[in-house]
Formats: sequence, structure tokens, C-alpha cells
Amino acid sequence: MKKIISLSVFSLAALVSVSAHADKRIEAGKAAVAKFNCAQCHGADFKTPIDPAYPNLAGQHRDYLKHALIAYKRGGDGTNGRANAIMVPEARKLSNQDIENIAAYLHSLPGTLVLRK
Repeated sequence: MKKIISLSVFSLAALVSVSAHADKRIEAGKAAVAKFNCAQCHGADFKTPIDPAYPNLAGQHRDYLKHALIAYKRGGDGTNGRANAIMVPEARKLSNQDIENIAAYLHSLPGTLVLRK
């Protein structure tokens, strides 16, 4: 019985710790998108970009956002890079931690992403 209670308390503490860490990343991501002025092109709500060709970022998958920013940071040269005259220089300003935080923040926003089964 003591083992079950101990395990439950440990699990709850771990869950609270992970949640607090995620909240810090989201807040840091919010600060990073403001610092790097991402809303200038992608819209203040990250759902209404200034150009319809620009992606809606709110609610997008965290892993996809990280992958895309890393690919832009690599640029069009080499493997798994993306060439874009606007995004490459912007992404190269980002640290790996900035990318993690921005992806967490944008993922946390309510979006219109629809998944089909």
C-alpha cells in the first residue's frame, strides 16, 4: 500500500514539474516571437498572415515547427534545408532554445489545424 501511495505522489510531482517546465517554455516562446517580430508577417494571432502564401502557425504541431525552423536555419544548401529569402536570415538569428520555445508557444495557441482520420 505504501508503495502505491509513494508511486502516486511521485507521479503527480513529476507531472506538475513537466507542466511547469512546459509553461516556462511557452512564456519564453511568447517573448521570443515578440523579440524576433514574427507577427509582422504571420499576423498578431498567428492565424492571419499578411500574405495568404504565408502559413498559419497557431496550433501547428510542435515537431513540425521545430523541423521547419531548423531547415530554414540550414538554408537551401545541403541536405534537409529550406531556401526562402525571408525565413532563412530570420531563422539564422534563432538559438536552438529559441526554436524549442517558439515551437512550444505557437503549438499552445488555438488554431484551425484539421486532422483527417
